[in-house]
Amino acid sequence: MSTEPGRDRVPPWVRVLLVLILLYLFLAGVKALESGIREFGEDLTDSLFERVSNPLAGLFVGILATVLVQSSSVTTSTIVGLVGGGVLPIEVAVPMVMGANIGTTVTNTLASLGFLRRTDEFRRAFAGATMHDFFNICNVVVMLPFELLTRGLTKIAQRMADLLGGVLSFGHGESGGLVQTAVKAPVRLFESLLDRLGCGDSVTGALLLVFGLGLIFLALAYITRNMKLVMAGRIERSLNAVLAKGGGAAAIVIGMIVTAAVQSSSITTSVLVPMIAAGVLTLRNAYPVTLGANVGTTITALLASLAIENPAGLVIALVHLLFNLSGLLVWYVIPGLRGIPLALAERLAFVAEKRKSFVVVYVVGVFVIIPLVGVLVFQ
Repeated sequence: MSTEPGRDRVPPWVRVLLVLILLYLFLAGVKALESGIREFGEDLTDSLFERVSNPLAGLFVGILATVLVQSSSVTTSTIVGLVGGGVLPIEVAVPMVMGANIGTTVTNTLASLGFLRRTDEFRRAFAGATMHDFFNICNVVVMLPFELLTRGLTKIAQRMADLLGGVLSFGHGESGGLVQTAVKAPVRLFESLLDRLGCGDSVTGALLLVFGLGLIFLALAYITRNMKLVMAGRIERSLNAVLAKGGGAAAIVIGMIVTAAVQSSSITTSVLVPMIAAGVLTLRNAYPVTLGANVGTTITALLASLAIENPAGLVIALVHLLFNLSGLLVWYVIPGLRGIPLALAERLAFVAEKRKSFVVVYVVGVFVIIPLVGVLVFQ
């Protein structure tokens, strides 16, 4: 059977049903991750994360982790599990989530390298890719100091979690809410199997962590793959229809919806790169779609929080949402600031056009060397 989008023979309803099953497995993976952390005990988990006690170290760890797994969804859902398990303090998790936002932009930046041999197209493609980089970097430059000084995002998120907690049944009894009860079943089955095999707490904890991370990786990968096939052609048609009318708020909404559907901001932003390279789409019209994609990708962490009994998991997921919404309000709604990420991206693209070797320096420097140095300095 062909796997090309245009020749997919699997009915869309079958793929949607498969996505729902995969979503259940994803939540079970998050639950297994939380259970594995608790099995390890406080002493071991404290020693694992004592080197990431500095918020700036957390920021750089978030960048590196996302670059390695090529998915901010995997990183943020893992962070939700770690916070829910009581291992990772919210104060450190917040910068990690911000770092994940920067790390995920490497995918569309790498996508622009496909136009390296065509000078004009490469300049436009590289600018279209790096405007996402600069938006997230600019947002971190503003929001991280704000959060460290005031804890404003965390305070708002905690209030929102208090309001939502009653609806989602967080902390109400041993069984928790309906979703939490449902996702406990496969985890308890796995734990009982390990008990029968005579595994100790440390071994059980380690295997639960591996089991949970494996489910998270596989479920998200196949959710993205199947939803991409379901949405094949619709993404481009939706973007073209909206952007032909000038973009704006409608483009932001499309970016949110498409990204939430395919569970990957990288897919949405990478679709824009060839359109910008070909001159079909201007940088300014693509910008709001990118911002919408940034907001849409937060749905993964919010879904992950449904599997976590500790309300702190919901708090960090809401911080992720608030961080991206704040970025949209600051760097798009305020006219004087809207053009800054675009101007920086265009200037960088002109430099890259003249010196192609600079592209390697930029990608390796921003996404690997600087984060590594940052972790070593601030740990």
